[in-house]
Amino acid sequence: MGMKITVPVAKVLAALLTEPDGEHYGLHLMHQTGLASGTLYPVLARLEQAGWLSRRWEDLDPAAAGRPARRYYQLTAEGATQAHTVLAELRASTTVPATKTSAQARPAW
Repeated sequence: MGMKITVPVAKVLAALLTEPDGEHYGLHLMHQTGLASGTLYPVLARLEQAGWLSRRWEDLDPAAAGRPARRYYQLTAEGATQAHTVLAELRASTTVPATKTSAQARPAW
């Protein structure tokens, strides 16, 4: 795999998976993840280098729209598969199983 899954990477992958076939742009991803641009854009660059994301500029006349063109990011087929896998592994490795002992150890007040 080769991708180190940090908390910011996991947040970005989770946000992208809310609409796996959709195109996402930076400002929206910043709002979804709570990450600053200085954290988000390096994560997006790493995901693109790994082949998990593709990107394209919005076909827009910025003067007519009254805003800059957006760069859209979209999960590749491999990226969607990898994102599901790594997030499932992360979830499994951070879940604490409930035990009868912990439930029985509570005081009966």
